[in-house]
Order: sequence, then C-alpha cells, then structure tokens
Amino acid sequence: MTVTNHTIAIPKLGVGAVIRNHNDEILLVKRNRNPEKGTWSIPGGKLDMYESLEECVIREVKEEVNLDITVTQLICTAETIRPENDEHWVSLIYDTTVQGGEARNNEADGAIKDMRWFSLDELPEQLACFTKPAIDRILGKA
Repeated sequence: MTVTNHTIAIPKLGVGAVIRNHNDEILLVKRNRNPEKGTWSIPGGKLDMYESLEECVIREVKEEVNLDITVTQLICTAETIRPENDEHWVSLIYDTTVQGGEARNNEADGAIKDMRWFSLDELPEQLACFTKPAIDRILGKA
C-alpha cells in the first residue's frame, strides 16, 4: 500500500485591532507583504497555536506598533477568500483601548511599510478588505 502525504488546506485565523487616539483618528499600517500588499490595514496578524484571540491581538499590536492595549469588544469578523493566491483568512476584529506605549513602526524592515493616524472622514482609498468591515461598523454603516 502506498501512502501519499497530502497537505490539507484549511483557512488561517487572524485578528485585527481598531485603535483610535484622543482625536478619534484610527491607526492604519501600510502592508508590505501579502495578503494585500500595498493596502492600508488595521494592525493585526496570525493566531498562534494555543494562544487566545485576545492574547493574539494584544501581542500583534505590541509587536507591530509598540502600543499596549486592552480589548474592549469584538467589532466584527471579516473573511478573505482568494483561491488564485491560495489564500483563505478568517479575521476577528476588535475594538481596543490604548493603555501605554508610543506608536511607532516596529516592522519597518518587514511587514509594515508605513504607519499613520487617519481621520475617519479622510481615510485612504486602498483599504485592506478585512479593514473595510471594521471601519463600516465603527462608522455605523454596517
């Protein structure tokens, strides 16, 4: 009997954080890697094995933009399905509160090309698909 080693394709699980400052601006990062390289996104990343979703979003925000946050609530879920790129992501998007740290791009040589605060009425055009539902929800459009 011949046994073939097959890789089972399963969706990846990610998290994202809506982070707003005292001017009600939202922090977005310009993605320097796929998925969606070149788009503006909320900070976040991939869930590690045995890590809770809230632990993941806290860790990812600290790693990417140097902020200490607490999670206040789940805003929405977002799904990215792109078979042509062999991508299927399910992302849970959280509203967060900054507890400390100073926002800076900790991954300028890696995943993040740029980082900026944006007014909610002057957002960039090229938003990552998993960022759009979060912004729609906080703007009351969803």
